[in-house]
Amino acid sequence: MPPLTTYLDLVKTTDNFPYIDLLNASYGEPPDYVFYQLLLPDDPRPHGFISPSVVAKMPWTSAFEVSQPDARPRTVRVLDISNGKDTVSACNAAFAEVLKKAQDAGTFVTLNHRRADEDFRVIGAKYPVVRLRRAAAGLFGIACRGAHMTVYTRTPEGNIKIWVPRRSSHLNTYPGKLDSSVAGGVKAEESPFECIVHESDEEASLPGSLVQERAKPCGTITYLCMSHAGSGMEDGVVSTSILYLYDMEVDHTVVPKPHDDEVQEFNLWDVQQVKEALLRGEFKTNCASVMIDFFIRHGIINDDNEPDYLEIITRLHRPLPVPTR
Repeated sequence: MPPLTTYLDLVKTTDNFPYIDLLNASYGEPPDYVFYQLLLPDDPRPHGFISPSVVAKMPWTSAFEVSQPDARPRTVRVLDISNGKDTVSACNAAFAEVLKKAQDAGTFVTLNHRRADEDFRVIGAKYPVVRLRRAAAGLFGIACRGAHMTVYTRTPEGNIKIWVPRRSSHLNTYPGKLDSSVAGGVKAEESPFECIVHESDEEASLPGSLVQERAKPCGTITYLCMSHAGSGMEDGVVSTSILYLYDMEVDHTVVPKPHDDEVQEFNLWDVQQVKEALLRGEFKTNCASVMIDFFIRHGIINDDNEPDYLEIITRLHRPLPVPTR
């Protein structure tokens, strides 16, 4: 892969799924974009888009109704075996059972990449909280919530310097790449800010009291991504993502330090060093988009110095094909 040379290249690498109407795709030319819509009981809205290859390999149980491949739309419907008495538990049990069968059979390697007790919620579900294993979120194509925080300081002259961690070399996804100062997947039972607070302690040795006092919410970025080498997902799955963004300005006495085994080191870099690392392709793909958004919000990237400014902003805030409430 040739070196990336523009910020728009970086954003497109994160938001790399074609701009097609997933709800109404009706053609099957390679690659096959006629994904199966994931439907929950008594809800016509698709909450995820499942790759045909995943549908073919998944050991479906009687709790799921799978349409024929020539159906339009193609659907995978979760059945409410409780007959309305406890729809949430019925959905969660259905996901748990089919994923246990898949893991026992070794069907998807991604199911071994993360702890079995980490769940993501199906956002927008009318029955809170419908959940499934984090490792399977990509298989079912649900929208995944993440939280990223950029920790920065200022020199006496007022120039920004950013704390940039390097991921450990043993990680399954993007080993050795540069990352956001603090980042993590938002678990089913927590809010994005709660995620940032505990990830700040676990990854960067930053006390919760400091984060709760100084971290500022700065919006979101959204994207659709087709899996690729290094992503840690099965080939050909589409991931819908929402990253909740936070900034935290600190003084020179606050120094992030690795706490768990996910971060190799932290470096305090000026803006030019970060720019050069971005354009060399050294950042984890979605973290590059997070950093570009930080640069835009702080006026480092603007319409006067970036010819792709408007397209970058648009691509950082892609409309999602699933309900969010």
